[in-house]
Amino acid sequence: MTTGTSQTEAAVAARRRQTQVKLGQVEKAIAQLRRERGRLTVRAIADRADVSPTFLYDNADARDLVQKAITASKSRHDRASEEAHDRIEASWRERALNAEAELTRTQKEVHAQRQQIGELMGQIRDAEQMVPGESVQAVITENTTLKRRVLQLTQEHRGLQERLEGARSNNRFADKRIADLEAQILELQQAGTQGTSLRK
Repeated sequence: MTTGTSQTEAAVAARRRQTQVKLGQVEKAIAQLRRERGRLTVRAIADRADVSPTFLYDNADARDLVQKAITASKSRHDRASEEAHDRIEASWRERALNAEAELTRTQKEVHAQRQQIGELMGQIRDAEQMVPGESVQAVITENTTLKRRVLQLTQEHRGLQERLEGARSNNRFADKRIADLEAQILELQQAGTQGTSLRK
């Protein structure tokens, strides 16, 4: 009877030591995956710790370690996704606003130049009857210069419109990418919730 009891106690003690060793391996595996920025899942932790997934589910301490690690990993992933979303949105919003402001400025300048050309054309018509030929020629030369400037501003205006369209297109692409990332995060959260429910 005494021998049987001693053998049982020795077996229990051995199992406890083995469990502690496995728990140490699990902790070490979680720390390594975090440093390597690896994906924290039950399978990944089990493979790295060289233990069975069953041990991670059945042992309360191991299960607690894994659940806390996965929850913390998801929180970091969510924060990183939100920060990336904010950076992308801010960048494209700033570009679109800059393009809009530049386009507005160019439109005002083109309008002012056209008004000035109209006024000069009227002055030329008046001057043709009242001033010497050289003065008329000077006004005509200035008018030609202004026309070139208007042409240049029109081309700049067209270029800014193209840039604005490009910025808007990039913004739409960024919005779609952000929506895809948010959908992936939701799927991961749902998968994690389902996994937790199954384990319970």
